[in-house]
Amino acid sequence: MKVETSGTYHGVIENMQLVRLADGKSAFKVYFVSIEGRPEPTRFEWSKTAMDKAAFLKAFEARGVEGVGFVTAFPHITKIFRYNPKSEVILTVKAYNTVTGAEINLDRGEGYMEFACLAEAMIADGEYRLWGKAASVEEYLAASCPMERADIVREGKLKAYWEGN
Repeated sequence: MKVETSGTYHGVIENMQLVRLADGKSAFKVYFVSIEGRPEPTRFEWSKTAMDKAAFLKAFEARGVEGVGFVTAFPHITKIFRYNPKSEVILTVKAYNTVTGAEINLDRGEGYMEFACLAEAMIADGEYRLWGKAASVEEYLAASCPMERADIVREGKLKAYWEGN
């Protein structure tokens, strides 16, 4: 297995906005997330990108997404996590480029699919817990995850481990 490093990771879950869509049933909690300290801040930090959050929400609403779930919106990638209409205990996910709207294939090779970075995993954990505890969809939609920092203390530890360093 060839292991590469990913660069620093300091995820900031900035805020959440509930979006109810035009069909009157679909609703998604949109979490805005930035990754601070990377070489291209305009690609990773909402405060430094050309797209603002209001423009993002307008574009998201225009996508015509159906269902109930949550969204992780970074300036460079957006993922829609939806409770599966055939089995609501399963989250399904799809991704697209936040700026262009083009869909992104989450295939990471060797038969593996990308699930989430740390901030997304923290949100998914919190959202799944909220979903499980809620007696209704409205109760679920009324709650949100805590806005915590998501820090990787040392990137490159997998590479060091794998290579015996």
